[in-house]
Amino acid sequence: MDELRVMPGPGIPHGLVIPATALTEQFSHASGPGGQGVNTADSRVQLSVDLAALPVSDAQRERVLANLSSKVTDTTMTVVAAEHRSQLRNRIAARERVALLIRDALAPETPRRATRPTRSSLRRRLEAKRSRSETKQNRRRPASE
Repeated sequence: MDELRVMPGPGIPHGLVIPATALTEQFSHASGPGGQGVNTADSRVQLSVDLAALPVSDAQRERVLANLSSKVTDTTMTVVAAEHRSQLRNRIAARERVALLIRDALAPETPRRATRPTRSSLRRRLEAKRSRSETKQNRRRPASE
């Protein structure tokens, strides 16, 4: 198995190369329809990545583990690909999925900038509230005098 290349992106401007020693592939029967080959072909791919072995800084490693915490057991993330009939295509799909997950997890969060609504949007909102209030008041029974 080869090393996995992650394309450059925010947080990793030069990309990333995950060594083959950090990757583990397992193959099994894929569920669902497949005809004659379903019982013999091990086309389902389970790709595990040891995130502790990633060649990144400690801060980046913590960010990856925090962002992928729902997909990580200890420091290992596992991705399953079984959408193709071919084992090779499932291997490629699993590797692409892992690369995308890690690339997205390494991207730093963009800080939220506080903004204020414009004066005209405030006016439109208050007019709409007033209009709705009048509509509902008109639905009430007239007051008995």
